[in-house]
Amino acid sequence: MEHTKQAVSSAAETESFSLKAIIPPLLAIIVGMIMVILDSTVVNVAIPNLTDYFNADLKTIQWTITGYTLALSAVIPLAGWMTDRFGAKRIFVATVVMFVIGSVLCSIAQTPVQLIIYRVIQGLGGGMVAPIGMAMVFRLAPPERRGSIMGMLGIPMLLAPALGPILSGWLIEYVSWHWIFLINLPIGIVAVILGAKYLPNTERHETPHLDLLGIILAPIAFSMLAYGVNEGGGTGWSTTPAITGLTVGGAALLLFIIVELRQKNPLLELRVFGSSDFTRGIFLSWVTQAALFGSMLFVPLYLQNVRQFSALETGLILLPQALASAIGMPLGGRLFDKIGARPLAFVGLSIISTALFLLSNITIETSLPSIMVCLGLMGLGMGLTMMPVNTHVLNAAPRHLVGRVTPLTTAAQQVVVSFAVAGMTGYLTTQISEHMAAAGKGGNPLVAAVMGFDDVFFLSACIAAAGVVISLILRKPKAGSSDEGEVQQEDAALLPGH
Repeated sequence: MEHTKQAVSSAAETESFSLKAIIPPLLAIIVGMIMVILDSTVVNVAIPNLTDYFNADLKTIQWTITGYTLALSAVIPLAGWMTDRFGAKRIFVATVVMFVIGSVLCSIAQTPVQLIIYRVIQGLGGGMVAPIGMAMVFRLAPPERRGSIMGMLGIPMLLAPALGPILSGWLIEYVSWHWIFLINLPIGIVAVILGAKYLPNTERHETPHLDLLGIILAPIAFSMLAYGVNEGGGTGWSTTPAITGLTVGGAALLLFIIVELRQKNPLLELRVFGSSDFTRGIFLSWVTQAALFGSMLFVPLYLQNVRQFSALETGLILLPQALASAIGMPLGGRLFDKIGARPLAFVGLSIISTALFLLSNITIETSLPSIMVCLGLMGLGMGLTMMPVNTHVLNAAPRHLVGRVTPLTTAAQQVVVSFAVAGMTGYLTTQISEHMAAAGKGGNPLVAAVMGFDDVFFLSACIAAAGVVISLILRKPKAGSSDEGEVQQEDAALLPGH
């Protein structure tokens, strides 16, 4: 009888669902996410200009990126508790406003120190936008349409990093660096208006016990790990800053895990790893992101440092990747609703690993069309893989824990991507030095550099190929609707005290 009531309720929800009704709140979330993700990439292209403008050394200016990353990592774990306490809509709009304020301050910075401080303010605002946005969309979408709706949300997550260098290159070349920050003002105003008007007022939960230790340990753990990884990739893993960051961050993370598992109302719900489907999905997500984001950084570096293309030209060469991902993302979302994550992850990661293996054979003379085809393949593979895997992870978590799961997955992914980028940067430097040493005094530095890039792309291809194998352990989707009783039992098993 209970099962029948639930089925009737589910049918009523499905019948009442309208795509037209979900578009305004979805648009508000997409605009906010585009603004934040875009800003993560546009500053990279502007580093040389900022160094000249402020008459500062590269290490100082790089703190504009490091400070932003640390602030981002510090606040992500707080997103779940903040939304439970104050409501998702209120926190989403507030964090977008804070991000916009930080952006405007960045555009008027007069010294490197001011710019770094204002970038930290940006990061504190931007860190919660993605996890809160993903959790809200997940709740808005009915189960049978969840893949396609989440696929629409995934478009900015892939388009923004690809379009960022184009926008940044154009603004720097034809306007000024100030506008890479000022452009967030009109975008942010639109996001705030849409959010305030269309985002639903979610239920607030009065948490009976504040997880004070979690609130203290989480920012220390994630920000110090990110700091240690950034320092390790930039200056060497044996340096004092890298060792200090990784040691303090690792110790804080260990304490954080122990504390969270003992809390009845934890900051991050780690008990969700008790779901084998969730654990398999999140592990595959980490592998995919390590392969993708670790390698995506090096294509622009190859194009600018080896082939000597400008920032704008580099952005335009990367355009096929953005376009292909824009095609693959909604396609992957629709197919997810029908066939589940496993076949999509298998096909998508196979395409990605093929593209990376092809890139591992580039030379100084490799034609641009050949490179652009590889980038297009990577974009298509990303589109087919990323959101289906992410949606699979959220589906595997108990529905009442989704607000806590998105900060958990986002924080973990931030650290994984940082490790991948830093590790591959160090690997690239080492390989270039080894190829130069092997070539001797008469060796061509450009040839050695290209061989180093080849090695990095080959490593990324191997990681993606490992993802292809791991994708096979994802469970096949069950025929028809899922068994509600089974889901309830799994949810209950993950609650404190079970």
